[in-house]
Amino acid sequence: MPRIRHTTLACSPGCTVEATLELFGGKWKALILYHLFEDGVLRFGELRRRLPNVTQRMLTNQLRELEADGLVSRTVFPEVPPHVEYALTELGKTLKPVIQALKKWGDRYAHSVQRNTAAD
Repeated sequence: MPRIRHTTLACSPGCTVEATLELFGGKWKALILYHLFEDGVLRFGELRRRLPNVTQRMLTNQLRELEADGLVSRTVFPEVPPHVEYALTELGKTLKPVIQALKKWGDRYAHSVQRNTAAD
């Protein structure tokens, strides 16, 4: 199995923006966090349904990185078939205003693009 490539957050004091973006800068990480904020605890299959274009492997890798960074917790229940749930950690919950600000900006941007396209 290939090793997951994930950079550490060791950087100079002036690069906190870069370090923060690294935490949720993967293609799917911000969306995973968004859905966990919106829906609370989710199983793998529920996350997969909310992100229909992500592959199983990519979702697994992104969740592992979020877990390794302390933003998401993974709880395995001893059942057959296996039951695994993902939730935000206390640290992960502190990203809520950041994700909300990204969504708000994205909504405004999409609206302005639609308005400009309609005007052309």
